[in-house]
Amino acid sequence: MTYERRIQLLALAAGFPGSLLALILLWTGTFSSSTVWTLTFLIFSLWLGFALSLQHRVVFSLQTLSNLLAALREEDFSLRARGARSDDAMGEVMIEVNALSETLRQQRLGAMEATALLRTAMEEIDLAIFTFDHESKLRLVNRAGERLMSRPAERLLGFTAEELGLAPCLQGDPARTMELSFPGGSGRWGLRRGTFRQGGLPHHLVVLSDLSRTLRDEERKAWQRLIRVLGHELNNSLAPIQSVAQGLESGLITAAKSPELQSGSSAAILDDLRQGLSIIRSRTEALGRFMAAYAQLARLPQPKLLPVKVSEWICRTVKLEPRVKVEVVIGPEVVISADADQLEQLLINLIRNAADATLETGGGVRVGWSRHGSQLEVWVEDDGLGLPQTTNLFVPFFTTKQGGSGIGLVLSRQITEAHGGELSLTNRTDARGCEARLRLPV
Repeated sequence: MTYERRIQLLALAAGFPGSLLALILLWTGTFSSSTVWTLTFLIFSLWLGFALSLQHRVVFSLQTLSNLLAALREEDFSLRARGARSDDAMGEVMIEVNALSETLRQQRLGAMEATALLRTAMEEIDLAIFTFDHESKLRLVNRAGERLMSRPAERLLGFTAEELGLAPCLQGDPARTMELSFPGGSGRWGLRRGTFRQGGLPHHLVVLSDLSRTLRDEERKAWQRLIRVLGHELNNSLAPIQSVAQGLESGLITAAKSPELQSGSSAAILDDLRQGLSIIRSRTEALGRFMAAYAQLARLPQPKLLPVKVSEWICRTVKLEPRVKVEVVIGPEVVISADADQLEQLLINLIRNAADATLETGGGVRVGWSRHGSQLEVWVEDDGLGLPQTTNLFVPFFTTKQGGSGIGLVLSRQITEAHGGELSLTNRTDARGCEARLRLPV
């Protein structure tokens, strides 16, 4: 029997004795038949009416309470019970339900704000964050992780760690340094892995921090300090040596014209001295130029960011290489915020290296660009002989070219990283030659 039926029967049972007694007195009394039937109908009507009203009152209040609780279960905290009073039992229940609804609303609002703050922090943090479920499928990735994978989150979620190249991150020590390669960058990465439970199932949190740029920054600072010390000491020594060598060379030239020193042995000695001093002077001048070139590494200014049209920048720069014909592969119209002078010098270095490589083989040089989400990618490829090794390309003083200074690529990477980008130089896989790839934020 349902609760409503029990309430109805109890209400009828409560009015039954009084109604029965009234009917007995009515039918045994000396009343007219019309009066008896009228009062009988009235008694039955009042009896049934009050019983149904009591049932409706009780059931309606419980249904209202049920609707409020259902709304709470559906996380709809906007419904409230009206007319709740503190001087009756049902009113106290409604007041408590309203208070519970308000408390849950405040808690949900706080949770939503905390979640929004967490998502914003994850999006803005310069660390790649990945979350994997118990089946090693990706469930959450932030903006840095999207850049690392060169794909938006919609094309990453649901893939396994093995398919994304992150399987080694879920194995081994939870905190270590690894050599990893991704579509958006490669190098040394600091790994931090933790576990948590969601829905009763274990999940993995993987955080990757790029150590390559930090190590290169420290390496560059060390080189800059060394260059400043070397430049100071060498310049202090080169200036007087060069001055004395020039003075002695001038004195020997004057003395050589004297008739007293025209004999064969004296002339030979003077000629040897003149040649020696000339060599000293030329080498000190060359060493001075050498140190001046390396000093650029310690004096690169911060970029002055202004709007730069990529097509104009590239098309203008390729015209500065007169030795080979540079083909431009036109990409989309993109405007970036950058220092146009520094980017021009960067691209000049890359094109010059490609041209130097193709002069030996008679090949060509091609420059193009494309956009991938929030990143601009500029590539320069040549048909040269390729590089025997690419490990030390960005180390100061290292060069593979005859007479090279060894600072072009170092300056190029320094300019790139000052703009928040990445620069890589690798041998081509589809043909002979090299390919330089420059990635800059749009």
